[in-house]
Amino acid sequence: MKTRFYGAVLTAAVLLTSTACTASHDSPSSESKTGGGGTRTVRPVAGCGAKSWTDPADLSPTRTPARCEPGTPAPAPLPEPRKITIATGTLSAEYVAPLQVALDKGEFKKEGLEVTLKVLPTPDSLPLLAKGDIDALWAAPEAAVMNGVRGGFDLRWVAANFSPDPKSKSGLWVRLKDGETGDQVKMAGRRMGTMIGKGSVIAYPMEKALERHGGGLDEIQYQQLGSADVLTALQNGGVDSAWLLDPVWRRVDGEPGYAFLGGQPLGEPLGGMLYGPGLLNDDLDAGVALLRAYIRTVNTYFTADYKSDATFVTYLAKLLKTDEAILRSTPSLRMDWEIRSGTTDRLQAAYTSQGVAEGEPLPESKTVNRSLYEEAVGHRP
Repeated sequence: MKTRFYGAVLTAAVLLTSTACTASHDSPSSESKTGGGGTRTVRPVAGCGAKSWTDPADLSPTRTPARCEPGTPAPAPLPEPRKITIATGTLSAEYVAPLQVALDKGEFKKEGLEVTLKVLPTPDSLPLLAKGDIDALWAAPEAAVMNGVRGGFDLRWVAANFSPDPKSKSGLWVRLKDGETGDQVKMAGRRMGTMIGKGSVIAYPMEKALERHGGGLDEIQYQQLGSADVLTALQNGGVDSAWLLDPVWRRVDGEPGYAFLGGQPLGEPLGGMLYGPGLLNDDLDAGVALLRAYIRTVNTYFTADYKSDATFVTYLAKLLKTDEAILRSTPSLRMDWEIRSGTTDRLQAAYTSQGVAEGEPLPESKTVNRSLYEEAVGHRP
């Protein structure tokens, strides 16, 4: 779908408070402000009751992600088919699985959407998204995204992706020096291996881990490495710390001389769907439909522990073109479409500490729009 670039700033959804309620099946419809500065009717959605929305201010690590009944919200096909292109950095990572499953199971088609997933790194995708050459980006509000919005790109984070299982040890790992233990590690001056380098959303959880171990984002050295080289560099001493993802951390877990210092905060997604001006303003019906298909896929196929279903894991491994044993070796991700309050504030603070933020921090009204997924589940602010 080709869209035009509009430089107007998006009117984002007002932050919800704990007194907000979810539309019940007996509730009337209501008006809600959404993208483009207009209003849209938000109607109750069958199968999406009180559990389909959680207070954005709830940062509890034990928060249960929002859920509707399986198969809901039901499709509401658009009058005419729309072609949608979503850019993603990879098609094989587990966090991309809901998009892959939605495509394979025909959930997008049920909405009248012809979706194409296109592999592109975030820096290459951003100008295309802003111009409307692609419609959405499955990534994260990284420093490049924040700097793009600050520079005039009309982009918003409109839906989240996942948070880790408490048993996951995806995150910051360090080689222990003589006399050190996992509880007593001095990180200042260490060299860290990472696939992204500065400006990634991992800066936020990494900052929290470093603060507990006598370091800071400005006190360590970064070495950008290929995905296959991060673990090797940590093991052979090329770097003395690294951010290891699922399932790579399994290779050092329990091995002497290594310690896990911390990962992504529990209950707080750090990435997901980013929209450009087309789905935010020009074709908002398609924007809601895309999220409706995504949310329905999560509710139908990605329950709390979807890896307990051996048949589904086999299917998922084949779909993602990954080793089934490796996929089984890590706990299920907690798929979660909701965005927490203040996440982009905390991310920007970390980017500032790294020296990669350009200008003053952006308010959440310039970075986040929750109104599209709220409409998809029938929640009225």
